[in-house]
Amino acid sequence: MKSLCDKFARKLVTQRLSLPGSPIIGGLDAELEWNRQAPVCDELTKLFALMPINSLVFAKPAEPYALIIDFLATRHQETIFPEDTETRTFLHDIPICRDFSARALATALSKRKAVIIPGHGLISSGTVSPEQGFVFYSSTLFACFVLFFSEYLKAARQGTLDESFRDSFKTVVNLLRPPRTLAPDLFVERPNTEKNIFAAMTEAGRAVVDYGLVDSFFGNLSYRLGQTVYISQTGSSLDELEGCIDPCPMDGSTTHGLTASSELSAHEDIYRLSKTRCILHGHPPFSVIMSMDCDRLTCANKGQCHVLCTECRTMDGIPIVPGEVGTGPTGLCNTLPPAVLASGAAIVHGHGIFTTGAHDFNEAFATLLDIENRARARYFETLEKWDAIP
Repeated sequence: MKSLCDKFARKLVTQRLSLPGSPIIGGLDAELEWNRQAPVCDELTKLFALMPINSLVFAKPAEPYALIIDFLATRHQETIFPEDTETRTFLHDIPICRDFSARALATALSKRKAVIIPGHGLISSGTVSPEQGFVFYSSTLFACFVLFFSEYLKAARQGTLDESFRDSFKTVVNLLRPPRTLAPDLFVERPNTEKNIFAAMTEAGRAVVDYGLVDSFFGNLSYRLGQTVYISQTGSSLDELEGCIDPCPMDGSTTHGLTASSELSAHEDIYRLSKTRCILHGHPPFSVIMSMDCDRLTCANKGQCHVLCTECRTMDGIPIVPGEVGTGPTGLCNTLPPAVLASGAAIVHGHGIFTTGAHDFNEAFATLLDIENRARARYFETLEKWDAIP
């Protein structure tokens, strides 16, 4: 258990979600172990007696996340309500706990997977392993990032920006890392064996996480060889795909689809409709932000835009489509394939980008990175129209 606590503490730092020396991760097996000892562990230890958990993640986020969550906590009383897909699917909402005590934190964590503690940081828990806490911690920071920039853009459109928001926005923007513009050199030989496919997918998945084009380590990717789709497993870490890739015959003749990504059906339909060799799906933040930006003041589908939007929306010619994970009537399997077929890529409302490659993952990755950088540029260009850049 100690090694798992150490592993995810390192991941929080390497993914720039927390500062070195900040993460405190505890795991309960035969006994409770921490990645490091700190005075706060005394209070956090009490949570294991108050809740049915076996792991806990607590850390002060790195900037600009720390500024963002503290600012949002001043604008929202008890709960934050992001509208990105990961929040809708996993988090639902994010409580704010202003009392750093085990009992108060246990009350908040008993209802949700992560809790903001203004001035202290963020805490999350898991019932299986520290990986759960890591996922909820990182997904919460992603959701707060998206919400902060979305709310600023919305306030700019409505003319309701105040000086506090402008000042905080300016500080946060100055802390953003410059966009990366050069895509990595990935596996260039067309993968034509299962071994090469696994190697190419593993390399591409690791690069997506390294470039920050995901929420936590979520997303998925696939490669088609003949009538078999090799796809990352549901819930797998894109930076650790070894042993987590399923070969799924398109005729459904095996049970591999049971553990494959929940978006397998959408991938298969894209392959059926095109000569695409590979598909890459990431959750880059500014693409998610811009996918939810809408200037309509009234809408019959308000609150259900992510599944019921009927507008033909694009960003720089890239279609923006609604759709939820799965195969239901509003599933991505219905909305995504036609959009991707028309342009080679598509943005899903509140969710992320799907890109394709005709030969290998180099084209798909370059397109993913380019769309995210264009989304970031469009965001600030839109603010300029409203004189909202401090």
